[in-house]
Amino acid sequence: MQNEIVPAVPPAPAADPAVRHHYPLAVRQASLGAAFGLFLKTLPYALARFGILIVVSLVTIVWGVVTFGGAAFAGNKIHPVVGWGWFAVGAGVYGWAWHFVVRYALYLVKCGHVAVLTELVTRGEIGNGAEGMFAYGKRIVTERFAQTNVLFAMDLLVEGVVRAFNRTLDWVGNLLPVPGMQGLMNIVKALLHSASTYIDETIFSYLLARNETNPWRGGQEGLIYYCQNAKPILKTAIWVVVLDKVLTVVLWAIMLLPALLVAQLFPEGSAAIWTFGIAVLFAANARSAFLEPLFLIMVMTTFHVSVENQPINLEWDARLTSLSGKFKELKDKAAAWVSGKPAPASA
Repeated sequence: MQNEIVPAVPPAPAADPAVRHHYPLAVRQASLGAAFGLFLKTLPYALARFGILIVVSLVTIVWGVVTFGGAAFAGNKIHPVVGWGWFAVGAGVYGWAWHFVVRYALYLVKCGHVAVLTELVTRGEIGNGAEGMFAYGKRIVTERFAQTNVLFAMDLLVEGVVRAFNRTLDWVGNLLPVPGMQGLMNIVKALLHSASTYIDETIFSYLLARNETNPWRGGQEGLIYYCQNAKPILKTAIWVVVLDKVLTVVLWAIMLLPALLVAQLFPEGSAAIWTFGIAVLFAANARSAFLEPLFLIMVMTTFHVSVENQPINLEWDARLTSLSGKFKELKDKAAAWVSGKPAPASA
């Protein structure tokens, strides 16, 4: 019997070690339409954020009335020192509550939202397909609670590195090849600076997508990938800022026009003042709750599409180290996390 010769199956090519991530991608194109679709799918998170902001705003108004009113009353009826003391305590307690309670609570909600968005961007569904988005977001934030807290502290480092990098961009001038346009160049750089506020959340999404166990190392490599893909990411960010200005004007007009109408109908009463105040409250919080997540999704999807299967260029590691002391601090914390040592304190 003649033996059948079976050709050897070539081994699968090894993953390129220079590519620091291997995760699927369900969103293949970064566009406003794709971003808006993801925003609508996760609208409950935006509504939750809006509700929290409204409650916080109302509490702020009541707290302000009690603080200023109580200080004025105590200062007039008891002693000026008592009034100033009342004001200092009221303002101090509010500042503490905002920084350590409200800001952190909003941050956790944002982390849950980013976790859900990352799952939709990479897999196209949430969890196993039967898990609700709030349950999934809570589970991811709980499972990665230590890393989530690290990322809360990492925010200032990421922001510092991005600002230092943005100041060195050479290609911005190519966008405006007109002599004597230094003033306009400064405006563009200001836009880049403003748009960079979404990069830290984008890097958090990147850490979740690659299932990173060392958030400092993931942040370090995420920043390198950001620099490698600065053109598409920052061009998207510029459009984000332009859309922000336009949509904010539209939003404020929608909210304030009814208030102006009430002022015309009841010019002598307090109804116009209350209506105007409520309109301002809703407009400011609506921008934060609905527009900012949309713009974040635009930057986030551009990042994920740009870095797909892309090798990391470690020359950027040396460049960023020389450019920003905060990047070196990020590297030191990454090394300490790997070795199990406590992360070095910030200088």
